[in-house]
Amino acid sequence: MDEQRIWAPWRLAYIAGEEDPNAPPPEPDDWRPGAKPSCFLCRASASYELAEEAQRRNLVVETGEHTVTLLNRYPYSNGHLLVSPLRHVGKLHELTPAEHLEAMQTLARYTQVLEKLISATGFNIGLNLGEVAGAGVPGHLHWHLVPRWPGDNNFMPTLAGVRMIPQSLEALWEAIVAFGSAEG
Repeated sequence: MDEQRIWAPWRLAYIAGEEDPNAPPPEPDDWRPGAKPSCFLCRASASYELAEEAQRRNLVVETGEHTVTLLNRYPYSNGHLLVSPLRHVGKLHELTPAEHLEAMQTLARYTQVLEKLISATGFNIGLNLGEVAGAGVPGHLHWHLVPRWPGDNNFMPTLAGVRMIPQSLEALWEAIVAFGSAEG
């Protein structure tokens, strides 16, 4: 078998000891009503004095009036986003019409952004409701927006149990934030 090289630039900070995986997340100045401090989506939705630094560390790419959009820290593919209501709510029927509409509009807009930015040619959009359905955060619902490309189901996930992500989360965060600023 020929040697294969796997590009994983995000690992360098960890290997070099520049990133502390046990570092506490930034502490919010103000939590939203009903927020759960142990919930990473509530933490991403909170207010911070150093907002840009907190957005970067929480991987938040956009905060709307009713939703927050962030990169998935453990992505299935490059560009994997989460779209969530700002409010800690776990059931679909508990969303307000405004929350539901903004979530759908945000998902639609980011399919366009990711088509242009990283040349995604398809998407999986999913919502897991309840632990038995696979919800990792059953109390705070969120949609997964997973970009796809032709041939991206290669042997690595099937045979080796490995997923390849070609871009660091920080580089992707910077690209998405810059793209949003340019689109204005």
